[in-house]
Amino acid sequence: MAIIIPTNKAVEDLKGLHLYHGDISNCSMRVRMTLIEKGLDWTSHHIDLKKKENISDEYFGINPNGLVPTLVDDGIVHIESNEIIDYLDNKYPGTPLRVTGREEEMLEWLRLAGSIHLPAVKPYVYATKIAPKLQKTAAEQAKYDDLQKNRDLKEFHKKHAAGSQFSKEDIDKAIKTLDDCFTKLDRALEGNPWILGDQFSLADISWIPLYHVLVGCGYPFQKHQNILRWADSLNDRESFKEGVLKWCPDFSKV
Repeated sequence: MAIIIPTNKAVEDLKGLHLYHGDISNCSMRVRMTLIEKGLDWTSHHIDLKKKENISDEYFGINPNGLVPTLVDDGIVHIESNEIIDYLDNKYPGTPLRVTGREEEMLEWLRLAGSIHLPAVKPYVYATKIAPKLQKTAAEQAKYDDLQKNRDLKEFHKKHAAGSQFSKEDIDKAIKTLDDCFTKLDRALEGNPWILGDQFSLADISWIPLYHVLVGCGYPFQKHQNILRWADSLNDRESFKEGVLKWCPDFSKV
C-alpha cells in the first residue's frame, strides 16, 4: 500500500475522504470513478495541471512526486491510483468492485495498467498532445527541478523540456507496449461484457481512462473491436459520466 508521511502536515488534520486530482489525468479518472461507484462522500481538491498548480511546495508536501491523484483518508495520505482504488474497495463496504475467486487476476490487470504508465502512456500522450500545453517557463522548470526527487520522473520531463521532443525510439517503444497491452485487453473482452466476464470490476475502472485519453490522442483502436464495444457500453454508466466526462468530456480538445 502506497502510504506516505506528508511534509505538509496540514493534511493530517483532514477528516473524511479528500481527493487531490486533475481533470485531464487518467489516473485521477479511475479514482473518481471508484468513489462514485462506491457511493462515497468525498471532498474535491482540483489541481489544474495546465496551470502547473501541482508545482508548489504545498502540493509536493502532500505528494512527493508532485503527481495526481492523492487520496487523504482521515489524515492518512495514499498515492498511486491503482493502489488507491484497491484500498477504497477493500476498506469501504457496499457495491463490491472485485469478482469472487478472480481477485488475483483483477490485481494483475491493475498492475499492468500501472506498469505501462511512465514507459508507454505518458510518452505517447505527451508526444501526441500534451507536451506543448504543459510547457514550463524557465522559472517553473527550475521550481520543478528543485522539488522533484524522483529520478525517473525527472528524466521523463527532461525529454520535452525547453522545446525538446521525444525520440523516435521512445515513441516506437511506447506504441509497441500499448499495442501489446491492448491486444491482450481485446482478447480478454472477446465474448465478455467486462474484462473479468459478467461483472464490472476495478479492472474496467483501471483501463477505461486509458482508452478515453489515448483515443483522444489518436491511438488507433479501430483494430480492437471488442475494446470499442466495451468502451461504448460505458458511456451511460454514471461513474464514467461523473468521474470522467464531467471533468474531461473530450481529451482530443484538451
